[in-house]
Amino acid sequence: MRIVVKVGTSTLAYATGHLNIRHMENLVKVLSDLKNAGYEVILVSSGAVGMGMGKLSLKARPEALALKQAVAAVGQCELMHTYDRLFTEYNHTVAQLLLTAEDIRDDVRRENFINTVAQLLELGALPIVNENDTVATSELTIGDNDTLAAIVAVSIGAKMLILLSDIDGLYTGDPRTSADARLIPRVREITPEIEALAGGAGTSGTGGMVTKLRAAKIAGENGCETVIANGRDPAVLYEILDGGDVGTRFSGKEKL
Repeated sequence: MRIVVKVGTSTLAYATGHLNIRHMENLVKVLSDLKNAGYEVILVSSGAVGMGMGKLSLKARPEALALKQAVAAVGQCELMHTYDRLFTEYNHTVAQLLLTAEDIRDDVRRENFINTVAQLLELGALPIVNENDTVATSELTIGDNDTLAAIVAVSIGAKMLILLSDIDGLYTGDPRTSADARLIPRVREITPEIEALAGGAGTSGTGGMVTKLRAAKIAGENGCETVIANGRDPAVLYEILDGGDVGTRFSGKEKL
């Protein structure tokens, strides 16, 4: 079974921007175990800008494009170094793929990406994908890693997209302000009413429920199931893949 797992900045780093070592080590351990069990895993990882902030001792997320790109360049190096070191402990090899929107829009580039991922999986490597923040501009940006993860899942024919962040799933209201808000365990179709339940931006990074619903819609329309769940304990991936009642599960449309 081929799966795409997306982890947000809040899962990988503290609010200070520094690495959350315990969370990252647990994530790598679970993903390595899933590979050992026979899953083909593609990881879409946020965190480059956040880690760059920590590495450079910046207290605020950069606004200027050139500064953001510079911080991402530093952070991406730190992020991949950490992934490589941790996965190596479990005898797994990682590979880095950095994409822009142009790589997705252009048929030749997109096909090259798909072929590269397929070859990496055949070789037993674990591809780690992120947006290429160091060169992305307003014309080239995908915008958020939830959308990127959905595009990757659709492109490579994944059966499931799992979005892990600091959000438990989709609620009937804002659980931070409404005591009556209930978690919605399953969504069979993303209707305008479902879309209206999405709030604003998340607590960290650039993704919130709006981008997660957009990702679930992209994936679902192409037959890929999506689960939104809290990534505070990466072991939740076991329960999700076993069909457990975790987070919010979005059905994928059956392909004709």
